[in-house]
Amino acid sequence: MKKKLLFILYFIGCFYAGNAQPSLFSFEKFTNGKGDTLNYRQLYPDYDPIRKYPLVIFLHGSGERGNDNEAQLKWGVKNFATDQNMQLHPAFVIAPQCPTNSDWSNISYDEKRSTVLLQKTPSKQMELLVALIHETSKKFPIDTNRIYITGLSMGGFGTFDAIERYPNLFAAAVPVCGGGDITKAGLIKHIPIWIFHGAEDASVNPTFSISMIEALSKVGAHPGFTQYPEVGHFSWIAAYSDPLMMEWLFRQHK
Repeated sequence: MKKKLLFILYFIGCFYAGNAQPSLFSFEKFTNGKGDTLNYRQLYPDYDPIRKYPLVIFLHGSGERGNDNEAQLKWGVKNFATDQNMQLHPAFVIAPQCPTNSDWSNISYDEKRSTVLLQKTPSKQMELLVALIHETSKKFPIDTNRIYITGLSMGGFGTFDAIERYPNLFAAAVPVCGGGDITKAGLIKHIPIWIFHGAEDASVNPTFSISMIEALSKVGAHPGFTQYPEVGHFSWIAAYSDPLMMEWLFRQHK
């Protein structure tokens, strides 16, 4: 039954992302004033400069780290580049690549207790990403009231890290099989969040997500939560193939 469900989820993901070409994402590199660089790929809508468009930030998982500026397109992000999605939800999409042995977040965590503690300073990659967001917002017709962030696994932790450090920057967040610092829940209770996880995830314990749901609910937030039964770590296949998630995400405004 489990193998059958995984096959169905994989098929759905391929169906929705099948007509999205990696070539639609331009090769880019951002360099800050210190000379630090961040490779990224960018998707452009068919935009009119007199209009404003959403900006989606997509954070990949640990398996896609490197410097080829290609691997980060392996999972999930191409679902934003299908013909259907680009027609219904035109947006700028940035998919940065985290270098090997680096991380989006700067956290310590206890695997047994499924707890996360946000460290005082952001990681270098997160600093570069936020600087890139500000530069992109000045360079292109970005609706700064509709900047969204999402990510899977390591990128799911990075998504929580980003909104907890910069709670006034993002209009919505979709963390997939990640986790955040529950003591910071009060800082992000105003942000629409939809959390996804697989019930049988052996790589990132679902309790990480469940703890965030409980913490957010306690401070008066109303987060969404989807836990897929009989699904392991690959919960992002179904999450990014879900048209309801896409519709929900692009409805959000500050």
